[in-house]
Amino acid sequence: MAAATEPVAAGSGLAGEMEVEAYRRLFPLAFLERHLRESVRPDARRPAEARPTTVALGAVSSTHGSALVRLGDTAMLASIKLEVMSPPAESPDEGSVAVEFHMPPICSPLVRPGRPAEAAPVISKALEDVLMSSGMLNLKELCLISGKASWLAYLDICCLNADGSLFDAALISAVAAFTHLEIPLVSVGDDGRVFTVGGNEGKTKFELVNREKRKLTLGDIPFSLTCALHKDSVLADPTSEEESIIETSVTVVVDSSDRLVSIQKLGGVVTSMAAIKECISLAKERRQKLKEILTDSVEAMEVDQTE
Repeated sequence: MAAATEPVAAGSGLAGEMEVEAYRRLFPLAFLERHLRESVRPDARRPAEARPTTVALGAVSSTHGSALVRLGDTAMLASIKLEVMSPPAESPDEGSVAVEFHMPPICSPLVRPGRPAEAAPVISKALEDVLMSSGMLNLKELCLISGKASWLAYLDICCLNADGSLFDAALISAVAAFTHLEIPLVSVGDDGRVFTVGGNEGKTKFELVNREKRKLTLGDIPFSLTCALHKDSVLADPTSEEESIIETSVTVVVDSSDRLVSIQKLGGVVTSMAAIKECISLAKERRQKLKEILTDSVEAMEVDQTE
């Protein structure tokens, strides 16, 4: 029976391709391990290599901040809408952030219509925890009038295509959306109500709370890397196919100062400290690359605005 997991020599042309694909579907683990013995993955990446990543700011014009992120074939669209709210009594000089992660049926054949994806609320909670604990956001910047009015930032992230490393793609899309976020002008009416205004007419009719549109001052920005662990191999940024085969994964979040924000292990067997250290090292390398990509996207947007 063991010999059944080893493919016969594939022929050439279409027949050979069909033979390889059939073996891949029938024996996915054996197919992966044959590649790993050659230190390469089925998609031709090295084990420690992440997929190409792109960030496009301002993808949704009707929001106050947005970004479209592609991580290989995984695609995320993040958008932020601001609403004026009364701040809670325990923090009268702070605003709030609400995070929602959505996985519609179009993103994966595993998501069924009418049945919420099990991963969605888990990723929502993890995103909110990281954004709040990393220190990237200063909630006092979302305050308008202490004790009376502040901003509630609704962060919605929609998974357009799910091909692995969903948390990583969702986090960089959230960070990019907050980078793009622009705080609008607000005024106080005769009845004391605070509302958003726009244009020169609003400036002359109402008393402005903030004199100009502004960006948030972001602190240390969190970046993450998920690694799949199989025997002695550490696979950075796994695809959905790799995630379905390998039970153990570790997600490491580091900030822009290389401080460890969080580390989470999902499933599988007990992981060695050496493997964990390798995951952290890869996450720090990935952080540098993601920071460059984010910086390039900001500069590209500024160029577009000046043209």
